[in-house]
Amino acid sequence: MNWQVLDLGILGPALAAGLLVLATHVPLGLQVLARGIVFIDLAVAQMAGTGVITAHALGWDLEGWAVQGAAVASALAGALLLTWTERRWPELQEALIGALFVLAATAGVLILARDVRGGEHLRDLLVGQILWVGPRELLPAAVVTATLLALWFGLGQRLGRLGFYGLFAVAVTASVQLVGIYLVFASLIIPALASRGLRPRLTWGYGVGAGGYGLGLLLAALYDLPPGALVVWTMAALGVALAACSGRCRRPSTMPPAAAG
Repeated sequence: MNWQVLDLGILGPALAAGLLVLATHVPLGLQVLARGIVFIDLAVAQMAGTGVITAHALGWDLEGWAVQGAAVASALAGALLLTWTERRWPELQEALIGALFVLAATAGVLILARDVRGGEHLRDLLVGQILWVGPRELLPAAVVTATLLALWFGLGQRLGRLGFYGLFAVAVTASVQLVGIYLVFASLIIPALASRGLRPRLTWGYGVGAGGYGLGLLLAALYDLPPGALVVWTMAALGVALAACSGRCRRPSTMPPAAAG
């Protein structure tokens, strides 16, 4: 264990990126669980990733606005399609979300099939490069996050189905390029699952997510492990611990009154 590797210049921006992702994904995750469309995040994130892959294959600058536009357009196309399918076949929505995910994922594989660095690009989209995040990426992400939160908490149910999917698509597009698809999905689902039955639910969800990012990044630096994968595991561990503790606290005592006394 090497404590000298704890460089705040690297870990600080990485943690900030994780907190920005959590800011939008925890409330969105609660809604996703309520709607019973858990895999929507994976599908929309994969659509955004496919947009980035397509822009790369066309030779566009990955740091340019054209790539961001391609990612947003792909995610919004997926969101619009899911809006239509939810209205048309609500009983099949979860299966259709899964089909969209696998189609988008395999489209990315096909597009990169002749790229000698295709495997590296796919890995970066899945696992992310959170330790390479800097102020250049954080500032636009912070602006997008603030805008999305204002719309979410300002309009709420008035967003409607289309507004929800559209906002979701933009949030996922901004997040997947910061932390990768795996962390985006974990940030959406794990805090929402861990905070079930707790009040205030948002606070507990944010706590699990922030703890997962903080502890995961710390352990990844100390033990030289992939940060994205480790953050997913630490967040899951904290979520399980919270769910177990809250379940024990809610469980009524089976002791007879005399024995309890």
